[in-house]
Amino acid sequence: MARGKRRDLYEVLGVARDVDDAELKRAYRELARRHHPDVNPDDPKAAGRFRELNDAYAVLSDKAARSRYDRWGHDGAAGAEVSGFGAVAQAMEEVLGDVLRRRRSKQRGRDLRYTLEVEFVEAALGATRTIEVPSGPVDASGAATAGGAPRRFTVVIPPGTREGSVRMLRGEGEPGKGGAAPGDLHVIVRVKQHATLRREGNDVVSDCVVTFPQAALGAVVDVETLDGTIKMRIPEGSQPGRVLRLRGRGIPRAAGKGAVRGDHLVRLALRVPVDLTPAQRELVEALAEALGEPRPPGRRRKPRLLDRVRSLLDE
Repeated sequence: MARGKRRDLYEVLGVARDVDDAELKRAYRELARRHHPDVNPDDPKAAGRFRELNDAYAVLSDKAARSRYDRWGHDGAAGAEVSGFGAVAQAMEEVLGDVLRRRRSKQRGRDLRYTLEVEFVEAALGATRTIEVPSGPVDASGAATAGGAPRRFTVVIPPGTREGSVRMLRGEGEPGKGGAAPGDLHVIVRVKQHATLRREGNDVVSDCVVTFPQAALGAVVDVETLDGTIKMRIPEGSQPGRVLRLRGRGIPRAAGKGAVRGDHLVRLALRVPVDLTPAQRELVEALAEALGEPRPPGRRRKPRLLDRVRSLLDE
């Protein structure tokens, strides 16, 4: 792979081509302090910029190397011995001293962590909650501990918030030291399980238990949704496991007044009666016979009322 074009060394240090040695050193020290990797631990590019500064100062602080660079550019400086790294090392001692002094006297405040538990419907449709965060010390994980006058914050839970989502309140963490910036407050959202509703993507899923007559003949039943209890029609002849779709009753796909919502999927389950009375059993057996189903093994067919009447007339 071809090597990218290298930047002009004077441009790297932000100085003019006729800069004197004192101004050159001042510019290097200022940039080195600003881009030192220890000062920028969260910036993966800091080490590369810092190395570029060192290479540029090593050449321009060496009079012979600088002269060759001015005449032939990078090719002229690359092939010759550069003694400017001694100047880099000397300046670096001063830079490191400044960095260490700054780190001792100025330190950003720690981030704080707060766990907020919300209801399933609140996470689905959105809500606004007020929390109280102790203003005392924090433990090793960053969680606020008891103590001090509590601070109150308003946390907005957007529609469609998922379990484990983090709402960050910038600058509301632990105060910084030596005038440094404060940390942030990370609010971790925990969503309570709902008694009947569960989430699948942007759809809400629930089960509806129906009786055999309701499934066979059709019925209108109550269904709990995110918007409250509504009436739903069970079509005639519905089979167990059938899914009925309530369109637009699910979780919003985006924030805003006109956000499109997912659907509510209702899965039908059949409730089979137990401990039948003799009369109920006789009716079920009569239905089974009418449907052409074989009788259970070991069970004799009981004479129906019409059969008993006919037997009496034949006598």
